[in-house]
Amino acid sequence: MAEEIKTRYSDEELAEFKTIIVGMLEQAKAEYNTLRQVVMHGGNNDIEDTSPSFKTVEDDGANQLTKEEASQLAQRQYKFIKNLEAALVRIENKTYGICRVTGKLIPKERLRLVPHATLTVEAKEMLAKQGKN
Repeated sequence: MAEEIKTRYSDEELAEFKTIIVGMLEQAKAEYNTLRQVVMHGGNNDIEDTSPSFKTVEDDGANQLTKEEASQLAQRQYKFIKNLEAALVRIENKTYGICRVTGKLIPKERLRLVPHATLTVEAKEMLAKQGKN
């Protein structure tokens, strides 16, 4: 009997990825909210900035997280949150982990590292060579 080619991840595998994504999403939202606070309060790095991400080295040349830097980081974090939320939708639709270019399954190792990935590494490299994403 020929081995069947797997076309999607099992419900158990999808549940594992969902757990990973939900955890990352909670952390990403917390970081986003902290960044928004920095932007809204002028990025003064005062007592309200207690997140370890924003602590600075205590010496004369210490760099503070500027309002502009915080705004850029917040935008990136927002995009990351949206990508994670889209991944959850794909889990619900049972299309999670399927490369949008090749239709092949994205390896589990890649999805554990980049759970919002929609491309296999090969497809991503192919698109990069063509100058597309």
